[in-house]
Amino acid sequence: MSIWWSLHLRREAASVPLARRLLLGTMETAGVDPDISYDLSVALSEACANAVEHGGDSGQGGPSEAYRVTAYLDGEKCRIEVTDSGPGFARAQAPKAQASTQAQTPAQAQALPSVRLVSDEDENGRGLGLIQELADHVHIGNKPGRRGAVVSFDKILKWKKDAPLMAV
Repeated sequence: MSIWWSLHLRREAASVPLARRLLLGTMETAGVDPDISYDLSVALSEACANAVEHGGDSGQGGPSEAYRVTAYLDGEKCRIEVTDSGPGFARAQAPKAQASTQAQTPAQAQALPSVRLVSDEDENGRGLGLIQELADHVHIGNKPGRRGAVVSFDKILKWKKDAPLMAV
């Protein structure tokens, strides 16, 4: 069985826990292992917080007031995508700054946005790195042909014993 949902949320701090609670409730109902659910909910919270904070000016004369969250639980995997209409990500100049966990050619690596490394003293800037640590596959990029950022990530699911929606 598959479950998917999509939310169109205001760029307000209160939207972050709303998206997180919906994901946790969906995964609990489906019977997903709580550790996997927690990892994905933290990653989703980070992606949503970034959309709220950085998904700003839409380039159409005013600020973008919304962002979108889509989640798919399909078989053995959960995929989450958060998109906004802000300025998007700056492009990486070096292959070391790859934003995807899959192998990339040098040309692909230069097309990826930069994931900034932060020092221990920095209070912000760890969200994208945390998402990369919590998910199995991460793609960070810009909307093709339009302004805006796209952060998508997935994780292989583990199920509780006798889970009602466990992949067969």
